[in-house]
Amino acid sequence: MLRVGLTGGIGSGKSTAAATLADLGAVVVDADAVAREVVQPGRPALAAIAERFGADLVGDDGALDRAALGRVVFADPAALRDLEAITHPAIWERTAELVAAAPEEAVVVHDMPLLVEKGMTGEYHLVLVVGAPEEVRLERLVHDRGMGEDDARARIAAQADDADRRAAADVWLGNEGTREALATAVRRLWHERLEPFEANLRTGTRSRLPALVLSPPDPTWPAQADRLLARLRHALGETAVTFDHVGSTSVPGLPAKDVVDLQVGVRSLAEADDPRVVEVLARAGFPRVDGVTEDHGKDGSPWPKRFHGSADPGRVAHVHVREVGSPGWEFALLFRDWLRERAEERDGYAALKAELAARLASTEEYADAKEPWFDDAWGRARDWAGRTGWRAPTPRSGGGG
Repeated sequence: MLRVGLTGGIGSGKSTAAATLADLGAVVVDADAVAREVVQPGRPALAAIAERFGADLVGDDGALDRAALGRVVFADPAALRDLEAITHPAIWERTAELVAAAPEEAVVVHDMPLLVEKGMTGEYHLVLVVGAPEEVRLERLVHDRGMGEDDARARIAAQADDADRRAAADVWLGNEGTREALATAVRRLWHERLEPFEANLRTGTRSRLPALVLSPPDPTWPAQADRLLARLRHALGETAVTFDHVGSTSVPGLPAKDVVDLQVGVRSLAEADDPRVVEVLARAGFPRVDGVTEDHGKDGSPWPKRFHGSADPGRVAHVHVREVGSPGWEFALLFRDWLRERAEERDGYAALKAELAARLASTEEYADAKEPWFDDAWGRARDWAGRTGWRAPTPRSGGGG
């Protein structure tokens, strides 16, 4: 089951995207609809609201006067917290029921207006954000919905800004034009990414680059890594100790294959081999790649690890699972920090990468051809660490990185 988070500011066109996804066959779970459902007449949450805030908030027809409740709680933070303590458990319980009822091969879209505000990025395989400039959204709210301009501006200001939404977005669906243009973009996304992602997830297939190509430095690589790391943290919890962005895409200004490398530090590889952990990572979109159990150690010995890929066809990623404190774990962090600080080493490595990519046909040949340079670089990096006092970061209790 592929879990997709869908969000966007008021007036962005999120509802159009949700309706299009539903037409394509997605199971759409509408957070606002669920919030209304759990306070319908006869529901326990409605009785609890009446007890806490007064029976006068329930009309003669047994329905909640939502406008009156809003006037009570939104000017009183303590009252709002009390309301959320009543409604949130019911909302999450009902949401879980709806998701569990979906077929295993489904694409489940959680239409969640406050996904960014609540920091929920890590809970989905993919986050889609429908975005439009504030003035476009304002015009839609005033002219299409008949909202007063001051009210519309206040509602926009109360939500996350575009910078936060872009940081959370695996896919940004720009919507400055027509509804049909947005629907077309959603249909294209469905066929090119969501359907293949669900199939990869179901079959345990990782995505791979189609060819050996170096990409110019991409300033969004760190943000992409942050989203992937959030998913790994959510999946693994305290099973893992550290979570880091490593490899070439973690070094600003360095050309690289468009593959995000991540390192997960565990106390013992025995924990990484636990079938439950392997299954958890597979369900989170990171299937185990069998047969990859070590790196070529720079000290002449094998450096054990486990290796997972990403099932997302739109974001190739490698997850290297290593024991915290092991030579391989430490070198991945040292190599990253050394190249970040030593521009001449970064530029020399970039020149080598360009030369190899120009004459080699496969990523396997490319990786093997870099090994002699890595062997030499290990000594230079260690010398730099000794001169500067670099130490691998101390893992924080309960996870970190």
